[in-house]
Amino acid sequence: MQKKLIGLSVLLVGSLSVMSLRTQPVEEAPAEKTYTQYCASCHGEKVEAFVDRQWKHGNSKAQILASITNGYPELGMPTWKETISAKEIEKLADLIVENLAGVEQYKFANKPTSNVFQSEGMRVELDTIATGFDSPWGFAQLPNLEYLISDRSGKLYLVDQKKNKTLVAGTPQVMSKGQGGLLDVVLHPQYASNGWVYMSYSKFKTDGGKTLTSTAIVRGKIKNNAWVESQEIFEALPYTQTFHHFGSRLAFDKKGMLFFSVGERGMEKVFPQALDNDNGKIHRMYDDGRIPADNPFAKSAHPSVYSYGQRNPQGLTLNPTTGAIWETEHGPRGGDEINIIQAGKNYGWPTITYGINYDGKPISAISKKEGMEQPISYWIPSIAPSGLTFVDSDKYPAWKGNLMVGSLRFNYLNRCVIKNNKVVKQEKVLVNLGRMRNVKMGVDGYLYVATENPGMVFRVRP
Repeated sequence: MQKKLIGLSVLLVGSLSVMSLRTQPVEEAPAEKTYTQYCASCHGEKVEAFVDRQWKHGNSKAQILASITNGYPELGMPTWKETISAKEIEKLADLIVENLAGVEQYKFANKPTSNVFQSEGMRVELDTIATGFDSPWGFAQLPNLEYLISDRSGKLYLVDQKKNKTLVAGTPQVMSKGQGGLLDVVLHPQYASNGWVYMSYSKFKTDGGKTLTSTAIVRGKIKNNAWVESQEIFEALPYTQTFHHFGSRLAFDKKGMLFFSVGERGMEKVFPQALDNDNGKIHRMYDDGRIPADNPFAKSAHPSVYSYGQRNPQGLTLNPTTGAIWETEHGPRGGDEINIIQAGKNYGWPTITYGINYDGKPISAISKKEGMEQPISYWIPSIAPSGLTFVDSDKYPAWKGNLMVGSLRFNYLNRCVIKNNKVVKQEKVLVNLGRMRNVKMGVDGYLYVATENPGMVFRVRP
C-alpha cells in the first residue's frame, strides 16, 4: 500500500510538473527572428529593404497587423494567425513600422529657397557654372580652369569661365537610349603635356535587324573645338540587347593606370560571376589600352578585368590619401554599396546582396559568403549613388577627407566621414537640389556637382 501511495505521489508530482510547464507563458521570439523564420523567404533577408515599396494594402500599424493576421491568400500572402501568436504579430508589425522610418528620412518636404546651404561645421553657396543639359554625366576641369562636360544626349561641351558653352564637334556616335549615351569624361594625368581626354559611351551596332549595345572607352584630343586623333581602346564583350547598366565611370590611379567600370547590363544571372565576359566588372589598363602584366586575369580572354561580381558601378574615384580606387554601385531595391577595389576580388553580385528585387522577391537568401568581399558600407533603402569623389582641398576644412556621393533617387549629396576605411558618419547635404548625377573635385580646389531635371552644373563655394 505504501508503494502504491509513493507511486501515486510521484505520478501526481510528475503530472503537476508537466501541467506547470504547459501553463507557463511561452517566451515570444524577437521580431527579427520571427521575420527571418516566416517572412524572409518571400520578402528578402533584410526587413529594411522589404519596407521600401508601394504598399497595396497600406503601411499603418493597423493595416500591417490586418495583412499579417488575415493574409491575402489569393495573392500569395498566407494567413498567419494560426501560426504566429497575436503578440508576435504585433511585434512584427512594430518592427516593420520602425523600419519604414528609414525610408521616410529621405522624403524632403521643401525645395531650396536660396543657393546657400548649411552643413555640419560648414556653410556653402552654389555658383551656377552651366545649364541646359539633358543629363550632365561627366565633368573635368582643364588646366586653364575651363570645363569639359559630357551630356548623356551625346554631346560634349567646353564651358569657359564666362559660362559660355561650346559644342565639341566630331565625338563618337552614341546610343542615347535608356541609360545609354555619352557618359564619363576624364583627363590624362599628364594632360597638360599630351592633351589626351578619355570618354566612356554606349556603343551600338545592328545584327539581323536587332540593335546591340556595349560600353566603350575612347581617347582623343580637342583642337579648335573638335574631337580629333580618336582611338577606341576598349569595348565590352559580349554586346547585349539591353539599354541599361552601362557602368562607365573612369578614374586614373597614382601610377597612371586607367580604371573603369562596366555594368552587368541587367543580366545578373549571366555575367557578373563569370570571367568569360567583360560585364559586371571593374577593369584596369595602361593609358593607351595595353594590358598590365600584373592584372589578375592578364592571360585570359578578358585580360583587362581587375575585379568582378559588380552590378552597376556608377561611382569610381581615387582615394588621394591611400591611393586605392573606391567604387559605388547600384543595388536593386536596397543594397547600394561602397567598395574598395582590389585585384582579382569577387564582390558577390548576385550571389550575395543586401537588396531585394524590384518586384519584392528575394534575389539571394544570403548577404555574406566566404570568398566574396563585403562592402565598406551599404544603403537600405537604395539612394541610387552616382558620382563619387574625396574632398582633398583646404577650402573645405569641415569636409576634408570626406567621401562625397551623389544620390539620384533622393536628390541630395551624401557626405561620408571615413576613418580607417570605414564610414563612421553620414550627412545629407544640398538637400532636394535635384537628381545628383555627378560630384567631382576641380583642379581649382573647388567641389562641383551636376544635377538632372534640370540639367545643371554648380560650383560648391564655402
